[in-house]
Amino acid sequence: MRHSEFWGLLDDVFGVDYSRSLARDLALDSFSSRTSTEALADGVPPRDVWHALCDQMDVPLERRDGGARERMIPPRR
Repeated sequence: MRHSEFWGLLDDVFGVDYSRSLARDLALDSFSSRTSTEALADGVPPRDVWHALCDQMDVPLERRDGGARERMIPPRR
């Protein structure tokens, strides 16, 4: 997953306005309370940040593709 795909998914699943706030403000438990933005800046792969964010926000697996069924979401590592 590329960074651009991460941001596109974030917008599709959470909405453009809320997604930026969520990425900037939500401390992710699985990344030592770093935000998504901080984790990405520290070199954490976007797919790992995506799964951590979705897990913490209780996004069901069937919604993690942002409604685009043809979109491939990389599996967890």
